[in-house]
Amino acid sequence: MVRTASTMLPLGTTAPAFELTGTDGKVVSIDQFDGAKALLVMFMCNHCPYVIHVADELATLANDYADQGVAFVGINSNDAEKYPDDSLEAMVKEKAARGYPFPYLFDSDQSVAIAYSAACTPDFFLFDADKRLVYRGQLDSSRPKTDIPVTGNDLRAAIDAVIGGKLPTADQRPSIGCNIKWKDGNAPQYFNPQGSA
Repeated sequence: MVRTASTMLPLGTTAPAFELTGTDGKVVSIDQFDGAKALLVMFMCNHCPYVIHVADELATLANDYADQGVAFVGINSNDAEKYPDDSLEAMVKEKAARGYPFPYLFDSDQSVAIAYSAACTPDFFLFDADKRLVYRGQLDSSRPKTDIPVTGNDLRAAIDAVIGGKLPTADQRPSIGCNIKWKDGNAPQYFNPQGSA
């Protein structure tokens, strides 16, 4: 495990397209979220302690905004051959156990993670109705083995701003988590463990 920070993709970036298979066996594309007031793309996985630390809040967050026009999608890009706890089969069990109300998709070739410049789990990307990036960074300041409660307040404030027709604050802090488990030869140039937070 390498403690890694978000790359902080430039605000205003258009959401890269994707078509990925979910835990229900259905293919989900980004076009299915057309019409949403906001779209939150979350790079996550099953076994990372940073994701486990916030997993209940991810389910709560999605449920809290379910009737407010906000779409959520979780994407697992980890190498499942080396990390079988992150296989699609394990994702099916994880989604059920956690009660995730959003699609949980498997990025088997890691191309979507690379397109988003995702670096860690969890890594959050919030887009407005035009699929322009308005927030990227942490859920909140809580981390495993700290006494800071998990509230989701940073991300909630950003979502509230978007659905209220405003821009989130530009003062955004990187998410911190485990590095995405890249397949041999797949680690992108932006992934620099020596420079990780």
